[in-house]
Amino acid sequence: MSRETVSEERSGAQRPNAPRRAADPSPAISVRGLTKTFGDFTAVDGIDLDVPRGEVFGFLGPNGSGKTTTIRMLTGTLRPKSGSAEVLGEDVVRHPDRVQRRIGYMSQKFSLFEDMTVDENLKFYAGVYDLPAERFAAQRQYVLEMADLVGRERELTRNLSVGWRQRLALGAATIHEPELLFLDEPTSGVDPVARRQFWDLLYDMASRGVTLFVTTHYMDEAANCNRLAFIYRGRIIAEGSPTEIRANHMEQRIFDITTTQVDPALQWLETAPGIDEAYLSGASLHAVVPADSPLDDARLRSRLVAAGFGDALVAEVDPTIEDVFVNLESRQR
Repeated sequence: MSRETVSEERSGAQRPNAPRRAADPSPAISVRGLTKTFGDFTAVDGIDLDVPRGEVFGFLGPNGSGKTTTIRMLTGTLRPKSGSAEVLGEDVVRHPDRVQRRIGYMSQKFSLFEDMTVDENLKFYAGVYDLPAERFAAQRQYVLEMADLVGRERELTRNLSVGWRQRLALGAATIHEPELLFLDEPTSGVDPVARRQFWDLLYDMASRGVTLFVTTHYMDEAANCNRLAFIYRGRIIAEGSPTEIRANHMEQRIFDITTTQVDPALQWLETAPGIDEAYLSGASLHAVVPADSPLDDARLRSRLVAAGFGDALVAEVDPTIEDVFVNLESRQR
């Protein structure tokens, strides 16, 4: 079953008049030397980016790395110090109004008015984009069905669960059918089921030709993007498909370790000879060793048992996007 079919089956909604967009060889986003400073602090430091149309592009980095500042420049709400940025063929600095008519933006705080009803929020955003009444009526129905809010149009937004507010925010951000959608940590604070359903909706949009520029700290979400860029302290330190990034930016080997003594085992691994790095990964621990290390599953387990972790289970695994992310960040320190 395709992602598009899953999305439509779950929501029961079909966007009106939404044929696949005609192919356009020009990139949706093209950035050269983009820089932004705040006083003596450089938030974004000369980045270059090209995002093809119709792509799901993941923009990753720790807090304070420059992700949101980059989005604000690309959406025309923050003027760069230097460099150039074209979005959908328009110069963002010279023509921010042209860009803003053709894009959507969903912030991590959802940008909804909690003291307004579901319907009032949708009407407000339709007014921002000057949607004619007939077009708004069709789009409104789609959003209500997509967000599973039919019958709750007069409910105050503050009374909705986080998952429903998330869907409503997505509908409000796309009520004008933008060609490009920016999403800044859109699933932060949302439960795993709601996150998965939300991404089904995003895949549906991408299948219709909408370009998605997504920041996220969930590595499983990042792995589902077409391409990724890692930004650290304002600079892009890696870019490529998830497969390319795992192949080109992770030379070390990874061991997955499970034990009931997680914290003590982590402390031991962090100082153990032959271990480059150790960290939590979900419910287990990951230990990073050099590519030419003589360690294997049995030898590492033997050392753990000798250190007092008799229940430890060890297995060498392929690196995940999270492993690469941690490795790249540690190299920059």
